[in-house]
Amino acid sequence: MHTVFRIVHVQPIENRLWQVELTLTTADDDQDLKRLTERIRQETQGGTGWLQLGKLLMKMAHFKKAEEVYQTLLKDTSVDNQEEILSLYLGLGRFKSGQGEYEQALEFYQKTLENQQKLLSPNHSSLATTCNNIALVYDCMGEHLKAFEFCQKALEIQEHSLPSDHFSLAITYGNIGLVHLHMGEYLKALKFYQKALEIEQRTLPSNHPDLALTYSCIGGVYHNMGEFSKSLEFYQKVLEINQKSLPPNHPDLAATYNNIGGAHLDMGDYSKALEFYQKTLKIIQNTRPANHLNFAVVYENIGTAHLNMEEYSDALESFQKSSEIRKKSLPPNHPDMGATYNNIALEFYRKTLEIRQKSLPPNHLSLAITYNNIGHVHTNMGEYSKALDFHEKALEIERKILPPNHPDLATTYNNIALVHDSIGQYSKAADFNKKTLDIQQKSLPSNHASLAVT
Repeated sequence: MHTVFRIVHVQPIENRLWQVELTLTTADDDQDLKRLTERIRQETQGGTGWLQLGKLLMKMAHFKKAEEVYQTLLKDTSVDNQEEILSLYLGLGRFKSGQGEYEQALEFYQKTLENQQKLLSPNHSSLATTCNNIALVYDCMGEHLKAFEFCQKALEIQEHSLPSDHFSLAITYGNIGLVHLHMGEYLKALKFYQKALEIEQRTLPSNHPDLALTYSCIGGVYHNMGEFSKSLEFYQKVLEINQKSLPPNHPDLAATYNNIGGAHLDMGDYSKALEFYQKTLKIIQNTRPANHLNFAVVYENIGTAHLNMEEYSDALESFQKSSEIRKKSLPPNHPDMGATYNNIALEFYRKTLEIRQKSLPPNHLSLAITYNNIGHVHTNMGEYSKALDFHEKALEIERKILPPNHPDLATTYNNIALVHDSIGQYSKAADFNKKTLDIQQKSLPSNHASLAVT
């Protein structure tokens, strides 16, 4: 009893049989693994043995097998056994969420919450767990305000029912941090992640996957704040834990490779970034359905790496794959759709630029138009220094070949003004707005719409 093995290798043989190579561990030579195993036993307790198996399969990322267990139990469980049914709804909600089927996940979580509200006291900790699950689904759907609302409900319940250092509070703090991160409120996100980390470091073994998740989130905040080397430091901590505690095809390991790739990308090491993105892709191809949003994210990242390496055809192919998956999986007004279209637009403009640079003289107006288009896309993506660079290239050509009061010059001055305004350089923005207005007043009729905008 309680013998612990490490899984070394798994491969199918035939007739639904698998060969699994195991290595026996003992408390003497693997104390960290023993502590982690005991913790996972605690986390999967509750309900029948089959229900515990479903929880364990979910933790191991064997999602389809977990669903089979949950669906079988749901058919066989008496309607009088409400506690078991609620646990099954929660499990199925987690499965659907893990598969990217967010509407169905929400249905299971809402069923759970409705029944819990009938059966449990208003401050029961199980209500907080369900609110947290609903919050995460809304966050994945891009509805961050709704996600924040459910996080706050969870926190309010837990503050009334749990001690201040309870592990469940760490989960809620982490979820609130995630919502702040996705809303661009990085300092607030960091504050809540630090709260979560303090509790986890006191209550979890040092190689627990939840501790790795919080390190990963903190790395994500530093990444978004532009502190790439600091973010890479946290991602390396995550990778160390993942490699000790997770099977080699676990989705969390894929997420870590993806994050490390992103840090290398932003540090300008594009081939290294591509190497880690390919590792990510290999794992999710073995663990996720074909239209899962993880594929869209990874294809977009691979496309960005190819774009920066000037491998334009490969970049466009990856961006188009990302776009097709997002069209199938996201509502049309989801923020991520805009990012995908920007990437595709940027790639088309880059290809246009490549052709025009080879076939036109260096001061041709068509080049200025293309430079302005690329600048627009970079502005929409929040890449303001790149945007400014391309608009200034357009301006250099236009000044050489256009009369000083040409409306196209006004357009480019206005583009440059918008970039300066976005980065808080208001006096420069005002200077360029004045140049725009001077040209428009001389070259456009007094009732022209552009005058009202300027």
